[in-house]
Amino acid sequence: MSKPLHIVILAAGEGTRMKSSLPKVLHSVGGRPMLLHLLQTAAALRPAAIHVVVGNGAERVRTACGEYDVNWVLQEQRRGTGHAVMQAMPAIPDDASVLILLGDHPLIPEAVLREMSGDGSAPLAVLTMELGDPAGYGRVVRDHDGEIMAVVEDRDATPEQRQFREVNTGIMMADAARLRRWLDGLGCDNAKQEYYLTDIFALAHGERARILGVLAPDPLDLQGVNDRSQLAALESRYRSRRAGELMAAGVQIIDPRRVDIRGDVEAAADVRIDVNVVLEGDVRLGEGVVLGPGCVLRDCRLAAGTVVHAHSVLEGVTTTGACDIGPFARLRPGTVLASGCRIGNFVEAKNVRLGEGSKASHLTYLGDAEIGRNVNIGAGTITCNYDGANKHQTIIEDDVFVGSNTALVAPLKVQRGATIGAGSTVSKDAPPDALTVSRARQATIKGWKRPAKKAKGET
Repeated sequence: MSKPLHIVILAAGEGTRMKSSLPKVLHSVGGRPMLLHLLQTAAALRPAAIHVVVGNGAERVRTACGEYDVNWVLQEQRRGTGHAVMQAMPAIPDDASVLILLGDHPLIPEAVLREMSGDGSAPLAVLTMELGDPAGYGRVVRDHDGEIMAVVEDRDATPEQRQFREVNTGIMMADAARLRRWLDGLGCDNAKQEYYLTDIFALAHGERARILGVLAPDPLDLQGVNDRSQLAALESRYRSRRAGELMAAGVQIIDPRRVDIRGDVEAAADVRIDVNVVLEGDVRLGEGVVLGPGCVLRDCRLAAGTVVHAHSVLEGVTTTGACDIGPFARLRPGTVLASGCRIGNFVEAKNVRLGEGSKASHLTYLGDAEIGRNVNIGAGTITCNYDGANKHQTIIEDDVFVGSNTALVAPLKVQRGATIGAGSTVSKDAPPDALTVSRARQATIKGWKRPAKKAKGET
């Protein structure tokens, strides 16, 4: 029978080199705090419990990660990684396996962690990686038989040890009972006078305990963050990885280096994504969806065949069939478009439903409106939904034609088949199958003189 898995995430780092008041683990990668990425991966392993050790900004960290069931552990004094793990151990039973993760390493793949756990026969396992330039990393020291005997921090390594290219990632798994004993044996006789978690390797080797070393297949997945430059590198890695996953699923991305994926994106086959597209939040793209250059989508669900032309911004938008949107369209939360809808350039919509085949092709604002089938909204139309205190709804039934430069003053109903004459201000319900016009009477003033610009100094 396998041991229960307890995961300890070290998230107490201050991140001083980030030069930010925000706790380091809350800095965002792919639109989500780093710690949330790691918690998602940890939860996928179905552990008995997840323990997160926090320090700086503990309350902010708890609030940001409230969606996960976590045992929060406060490290009041910063005395090293070994000391941090000590704080979590009272809540972990001796018959457990303990997986230790770092809160600023958000992109570690679930598969790597599963491999690391192995068959559970080794009381201690460590994830390692090989680097061309290992400066700053703890070096993995092996004996003549190739067995791991120690991990030596960079500042404490000998000149010979600094030549080693295999380094410690900081991620390890250990038998809880033995880990507790090894932690009790830690000292702080080192350059920083801290309790190094890595010193447990020498203690384990001294007991002739087997130490399993798992070499990570791709060091780029194990990048940590200490400054803004490293955060940018991690963002680039995340973007590249997500783009690769989408392309493997049949998505055409014109230039993967110029697409930003900052959320949970699901795309069907033959989706086409042009350059400088930003995808945020929960985005679902049906088969054959086309996103033109410079588009921004946040929390959208676009049905198969929908085309979004260049430089359109969509937030909280749903299409229930193939639609044509943009360029330069601005669609806000609550916008639902049925099949065959056309939203053109410089059209803004919020909390609006458009029925099949309806269109607003130019220069229009639609807010708080229920629009039927086969409706034509002329250029310059505005639904005047706000009276300065409250919002009101405009209802436009099927087969309505709204002429250009029309103001529809809500609450208002335009009934089936009605025509609204161009330039009208409509504040009363428009009857079905009739022309409604509301215009000021045109007048011509003969002999009128256009004002002339006064000469300089003239009064």
